[in-house]
Amino acid sequence: MKILSPSFSNGQPLPRECGYRYANRNPEILFSEVPANARSLALIMDDPDAPAGTFVHWLVWNLPPATARLLPGKLSAEACEGRNHFGQVRYDGPAPPSGVHHYFFRVFALDAPLSLPTGADRRELERAMEGHVLDHATLMGVFSAHR
Repeated sequence: MKILSPSFSNGQPLPRECGYRYANRNPEILFSEVPANARSLALIMDDPDAPAGTFVHWLVWNLPPATARLLPGKLSAEACEGRNHFGQVRYDGPAPPSGVHHYFFRVFALDAPLSLPTGADRRELERAMEGHVLDHATLMGVFSAHR
């Protein structure tokens, strides 16, 4: 399974418009080589460099397994979003208080859709995914406080 972005290369800076204080739009994300027996996809975006510990920026689940790309601000009708650490049910981009932070986009191929309400948090999502992950892939971008 693979996750890529035409907006940035793995390990490279995320576009400015992805930042919370800028346009606050998710980057375009591409998925490929999803297992044939996958029944849904989930995505977690987080920042492990946050001063108080890992900060969740975006949670998405129940993406159709045939999803090949996520465009900025566009999700399929079946998809659900969870509550991020800004307290919002949506994508909220990088906003590092200082220095350069690393932002991980992790996609999971699951053997079933998840019975989880919109607004669930990361812990609830990870608990619901337990025993259902067929494969996963990671893409990492960086973002600087001094853009």
